[in-house]
Amino acid sequence: MLARRKLLGVGLAAAAGTGLVAATSAASAALPTLPLAPAAPRRVSFSNVHTGETLDTVYFAEGRYQADALHQVSHVLRDYRTGDVHFIDPVLLDVLVVLGQRTGTRKPFQVLSGYRSPKTNAMLHAHSEEVASHSLHMKGMAVDIHLADGPLAQLHDAALRLKGGGVGYYPESGFVHVDAGPVRHWQGT
Repeated sequence: MLARRKLLGVGLAAAAGTGLVAATSAASAALPTLPLAPAAPRRVSFSNVHTGETLDTVYFAEGRYQADALHQVSHVLRDYRTGDVHFIDPVLLDVLVVLGQRTGTRKPFQVLSGYRSPKTNAMLHAHSEEVASHSLHMKGMAVDIHLADGPLAQLHDAALRLKGGGVGYYPESGFVHVDAGPVRHWQGT
């Protein structure tokens, strides 16, 4: 098992070597350990519900994050309203891998929101108190998802048990927010 902080450092180094810019957060200083084999390949699969784009890629192989795959992930999880692309924290991807394993999903994660530009986040925050003004979506550290082949409550329960970051449960809106920030949880609508 590798500490998430070490994984983040490897991912940021891979991103820096390819020209990607990553924002670091104070939250990364106290990240818990995720149950991942240190050298095993890691695959994520997404379907962006707003753009119709899908991605199934190995983003970690041979003991390191794969720059091309991280670019692809960042593109698919871009702000669909503005088209802005931002580096997606590889620790968030690690959280999703473990969630996929724990839920047993065989379908891509259905993504409602990945990266949000400050402009988009400010607009959403102005319309809803449930949108944080300093959302981790703006740092590429959060994603709002649901499963195509499993109940939302199952995804929520798996995310809570993982204790891999923040978990927001929005049953009426039909998604679970997961992030690579501090461990905390809340419920919205």
